[in-house]
Amino acid sequence: MADSSDTRTPAQIEADIRRRREVLAETLDEIGARVHPKTIVGDARAKMVSHIDHTLGRAYVGVNRVVSDVKEQLVSEDGAPRFERIVPVALVAVGVVGLLALGSRRRRG
Repeated sequence: MADSSDTRTPAQIEADIRRRREVLAETLDEIGARVHPKTIVGDARAKMVSHIDHTLGRAYVGVNRVVSDVKEQLVSEDGAPRFERIVPVALVAVGVVGLLALGSRRRRG
C-alpha cells in the first residue's frame, strides 16, 4: 500500500528495500540453520545429555544420602563399628543370599 504522503526519494525507497532484503535473507539463513538435520540432532543430543547428567546427579545425591544414613547406623561417632547393629544386618543378608541360591537351584533342577 502506497501512502500518498510518502516523501521518500526513489533512492531511499531502493535502500529501504535492500535493507529489508538483507534482514529477510538473514532470517531465512537462521531458519535454515535451525531446521538443518545436524542442528536438530545436535539439539536433541544436548538435551538428552543434559537430562542424563541431571538424572545421574540426582541419583548420586540420593545414593550418597542412603550411604551416609547406613553408615550413621552402623558406625559410632568415633568411627568404631557398632557390632550390635552390624551382626543382625549381616545375618539377614546371608539369609537372603541363601534363599536366592536355594530358589535358583530349585529352578534349574
